[in-house]
Amino acid sequence: MEACWFFRAAKIIHSTFLQINFHKKSRDLRTGFPAPFFIAFLQHQISSTMSLLVIGSVAFDAIETPFGKTDKIIGGAATYISMAASYFADRINLVSVVGGDFPVADINRMENMGVNTKGLQIKDGEKSFFWSGRYHNDMNSRDTLVTELNVLGYFDPVIPEEYQNCDYLMLGNLSPDVQLKVMERIHNRPKLVAMDTMNFWMDVALDDLKKAMKKVDVLIINDEEARQLSGEYSLVKASRVIRDMGPRYLIIKKGEHGALLFYEENVYFAPALPLEDVFDPTGAGDTFAGGFVGYLASQDRVDFEHMKRGVIFGSAMASFCVEKFGTERLQDLQMDEILHRINAFIDLTQVDISLTS
Repeated sequence: MEACWFFRAAKIIHSTFLQINFHKKSRDLRTGFPAPFFIAFLQHQISSTMSLLVIGSVAFDAIETPFGKTDKIIGGAATYISMAASYFADRINLVSVVGGDFPVADINRMENMGVNTKGLQIKDGEKSFFWSGRYHNDMNSRDTLVTELNVLGYFDPVIPEEYQNCDYLMLGNLSPDVQLKVMERIHNRPKLVAMDTMNFWMDVALDDLKKAMKKVDVLIINDEEARQLSGEYSLVKASRVIRDMGPRYLIIKKGEHGALLFYEENVYFAPALPLEDVFDPTGAGDTFAGGFVGYLASQDRVDFEHMKRGVIFGSAMASFCVEKFGTERLQDLQMDEILHRINAFIDLTQVDISLTS
């Protein structure tokens, strides 16, 4: 707990230092980040006490890409989501399950990053979820080599009493049945419920998936999944079909081609940042979700404008994730690195055009 307190205090001290410098000039010389945008973010980050509940897998991965391979390393949707969100939200509560083979050091690492792991079930004598995959040269397609559900195969989520009355809920990619159980076991509906899913659940549990979708505010899926779920090739048409199923907001991830946000008749597009090196795309989508919902929790604002900013923050965090294998890059980020990266996204999307009649 002392380490967790120190981590949070360090974030606030560092953020306050940056805030003072931003007040001195309209654009900080070190980051070039527009002052009004980030000052507002810092003020909410320091004062916000909103809680974020994260549900998903905590697991082992073994990854092979054209740039190298790993043995078993820490992975899982909830791991990436929680780590990414920890840079913006101060009260992150995790619900998941691991076996007795999961290293205590990795649990402590999450605690030190400000993630409350009291809701992490540890099944002694049993094995954690394990996935192994090999990526093709294009880094967009992959082959699954091994999938061992182990304790995740019969995961029954238990919501600790101190996690009740959460302000924000992020349902990572799990069976729709588990996602429904979580929403049923929370005493009061959060201000925002976001959910991730995948085409596998569309194939084997579509009815439960549709039930879960009726209860969420934001659905986060990729373009292939959006087309399968809606039966429409056009993503604009697909967005209408999917939002008619329940979620008010829809985010469609397009990998290296960015992300789309849909709300009512509004559409927002955020590009992906061109990177020189992409070592491992595993967990990038979950990292995006963590940055997105972590930013919203830090602001405690749920509207289209803040959703747009959340997409930028999520995209920035995902761009860090792919730079190293697994969660390695997410474990030691500095706030000024994040600001530089967000500024790069702003420069990438900002253009001055003067129209004359």
